[in-house]
Amino acid sequence: MKTTRKCRSLWSVGLNLLALFFSITAFATTYWCVGTQRVPKPKCSKLRTHQCIDYGVNETDPNKVVYSWETGDDRFLFRQFHTGIWLSCAENIHDESEMCRSFIDLAPPSEKGMLWLSLVSELLYIVLLVVGFSLMCLDLVRSSNVIDGLKLNAFAAVFTVLSGLLGMVAHVMYTQVFQVTVSLGPPDWRPYNWDYGWSFCMAWASFTCCMGASVTTLNSYTKTVIEFRHKRKTFEQSIREEHAREAFGHFRECSLHSISKSVEVYSSQTPKSGRKTPIPADSLSDIAASLGEEQC
Repeated sequence: MKTTRKCRSLWSVGLNLLALFFSITAFATTYWCVGTQRVPKPKCSKLRTHQCIDYGVNETDPNKVVYSWETGDDRFLFRQFHTGIWLSCAENIHDESEMCRSFIDLAPPSEKGMLWLSLVSELLYIVLLVVGFSLMCLDLVRSSNVIDGLKLNAFAAVFTVLSGLLGMVAHVMYTQVFQVTVSLGPPDWRPYNWDYGWSFCMAWASFTCCMGASVTTLNSYTKTVIEFRHKRKTFEQSIREEHAREAFGHFRECSLHSISKSVEVYSSQTPKSGRKTPIPADSLSDIAASLGEEQC
């Protein structure tokens, strides 16, 4: 099924808009990685009677030894946490609120440079997506002018491909930084288990839509160039055929004119009566004598 240039431009704009929406959402949220953290249970009190360690009524007496029968993982709480590019938030074990810390502060010193590079790449990724989206919208508005549309298509494709490459690099670098932080980060933050969250999935979905938009834009550019060259070749061929017909007609008219002139001259030289003029006898004898001399 053949698609028009406007339909291809609409596809490019739609994919670029999806990539822009996914990238901004992923960049602003803190669910790139989710999991649980193991923290010691707090002491029981009058306000807190569950998920705590009860040391008995004489816990304030320093002369008495108090035992806790909770061992192993029973001595710990497993709280949920979620981490983004900017922040890492976890449940507060004392109330229902959340505690958030800067992920840049949690990263090891050896990985902070890569984390900042990932942040800058993410920002450039979004900026280039905005530029590509603007160029595609201009191409959609000025779709009547083929030459301007080709230029806008070319620039939009270049900006979209560059943004996709920067986004891929940023996502890979953040993944590496997070894995190192899990092993070398602060002990009170290290996850017990973790997995990638929906923000991380949206980031890679944004990259996929970005690459789809760039491929669609390049395809539109290539098809437009091919169609333009085909129309130009057809136009030039029709002009050549028209010139050939005009030249043939002119040659035919000249030929007919020259033939008609020859016929007129011949008809003017012949006598009007249809009789043949007799040749005199003296002339015949002269002709015969000349023929005999030529033979000798």
